[in-house]
Amino acid sequence: MSSSLRALVRHPQFATGAREMSGVSLGIAAWGLVTGVAMVKAGLSIPLSLLMTFAVFAGSAQLAAIPLMGAGSPAWVIWATALCVNLRFVIFSAHWRPFFMRFPRGQRMLFGYLTADLNYVLFMKKFKEPSDDEGQIEYFLGSSFMSWVAWQAPSVLGIVLADVVPTHWGLGFAGVLALLGLGYSLLSDKATSFAAVVAGAAAVAAFALPYRLNIVVAIAAAVCVGLMIDGGGDAGRRVLASLMRTKPRDGVTG
Repeated sequence: MSSSLRALVRHPQFATGAREMSGVSLGIAAWGLVTGVAMVKAGLSIPLSLLMTFAVFAGSAQLAAIPLMGAGSPAWVIWATALCVNLRFVIFSAHWRPFFMRFPRGQRMLFGYLTADLNYVLFMKKFKEPSDDEGQIEYFLGSSFMSWVAWQAPSVLGIVLADVVPTHWGLGFAGVLALLGLGYSLLSDKATSFAAVVAGAAAVAAFALPYRLNIVVAIAAAVCVGLMIDGGGDAGRRVLASLMRTKPRDGVTG
């Protein structure tokens, strides 16, 4: 282990980030297990499923894309759905830019890969302004490491054991509960709460659309409602950050 890596791991803020993320890791782990099982149940091979979980590392996008891939949907539909579901990361990155812009591009790309919903929430609650002496990057990496492990370990377990995991265990419902818990933590005011209700209603109303396009409809409806409520102010950021978490209701199939 290099001296710089040892210094990072021994930094108090690295441990703080990992500890605070561990408090919410159970939901992440449940979600990762569901996604691992879903990939194999949808027809993906084990090697391809492993490649997807390590390369994509975006649970909501994976769960949205998996049924589309299994149904043989056009590639543009799969890419468009994943893009819409993950648009919130553009907002996250814009908020993180003042904190991380001083780092080289290669490191910032790594930070982007590690970015997740809950480490964004924890980081922004803890640090209000960029600073070089508060251990901000160490905290980010500690929480991101814990989030990554909490996701990947159960996901790999779900992939490897998918054929022996009975579907009557209700893992799909566990995934729904995990998503609801994560989404609820991001509803910060009446505008986003109302937009969340509209998104759910729109998703149900447009359920008959092909290729799971009801997801895109729900996202568009929620963003429009949020912008109208706040008159075009900050609603776009809040809605994208808290509502683009809709996933197919049958993410675990077979």
